[in-house]
Amino acid sequence: MKVLYTAEVTAVGARTGHAASSDKMLDVKLASPQSLGGPGGEGTNPEQLFGAGYAACFGGAVEYLAKLQKITTGTVTVKAKVDIGPYDAGQGEGFTLAVALDVTLPELDQAAAEKLVEAAHKTCPYSNATRNNIAVTITAHGGK
Repeated sequence: MKVLYTAEVTAVGARTGHAASSDKMLDVKLASPQSLGGPGGEGTNPEQLFGAGYAACFGGAVEYLAKLQKITTGTVTVKAKVDIGPYDAGQGEGFTLAVALDVTLPELDQAAAEKLVEAAHKTCPYSNATRNNIAVTITAHGGK
């Protein structure tokens, strides 16, 4: 791989600590949700950060492909839902994630939105990293 950019982030204190990027652009308090046995409270968590990253990256892939194809999409909106839970029996040990992306492209009809989103799923680095590893479902919504 030819590296185009490197992000460096350090987390201290695990799920109830703090995370910051080396360039100081990211600086967040971490709080583990009560449903995972944590105290809850103020702060974000790895699942929210993963969802934000995947949603932004996927939206970027949609915009990149739309620009290449000279397609007007309107404002691309990607909502990510990230679930965490233990593997089902016989699937592995520990915990896994499942992701649902909901992509809205207001200037495209439904068929065009689905086609562009399918292509973006093949282009997005997060999609490529998660493919055949975790469950990812993607729903496209055209606005015309």
